[in-house]
Amino acid sequence: MIKVAIYEDHASLLESLVILVNNQPDMKVVHDAVHCKTIEKDLELSLPEVILMDIDMPEVNGIEAVRRAKLVLPDLQIIMFTVYEDNERLFQCLQAGASGYLLKKNNADEILAAIKDVYTGGAPMSQEIARKVINAFNQPTTQSHGLSDREVELLQKLALGLPYKIIAAELGISLETVKTHLKNVYQKLHVASGTEAVAKGLRMKIIK
Repeated sequence: MIKVAIYEDHASLLESLVILVNNQPDMKVVHDAVHCKTIEKDLELSLPEVILMDIDMPEVNGIEAVRRAKLVLPDLQIIMFTVYEDNERLFQCLQAGASGYLLKKNNADEILAAIKDVYTGGAPMSQEIARKVINAFNQPTTQSHGLSDREVELLQKLALGLPYKIIAAELGISLETVKTHLKNVYQKLHVASGTEAVAKGLRMKIIK
């Protein structure tokens, strides 16, 4: 059972999302709110494993809420759920610790799939957002930061939101080999997670 928290300031949309998630046999909403003012206390009491987070929240915005949430529960997986698709907000969310980025025009099946994906180690993104990530990676660069060609390839696939199992299948290597390569990437980039590695990779343009 995946424990989910939902933060959305539009009450009607929040209610719909809660119903959607609770109707799934393998998911349960443990907390929902129209603001993030008490997010630290919320998380300590409800202990979710995945958060669906709107960016444009009142008083404490979604990006700041992500930072606060990760301090309380470092292993928490957070999907941004927003109408915004500009690069600046995307990179800010990834740098804050978000694990995925969906647009509100995504349908119910895509939302549910993203929750399952991020829970199992993926980094779900809508097609529009994935294209922005690809474009950022395609900018010219002369820096590799010591990453091997295979490590760069793995990092790019991670940035596209692919789960570890799919990455392993596409590259013809084992799941454990994927994890080993990514651990080396984290060490070389001095980061602690795949999300941070993607954010730093985008910022430093280490993939051609």
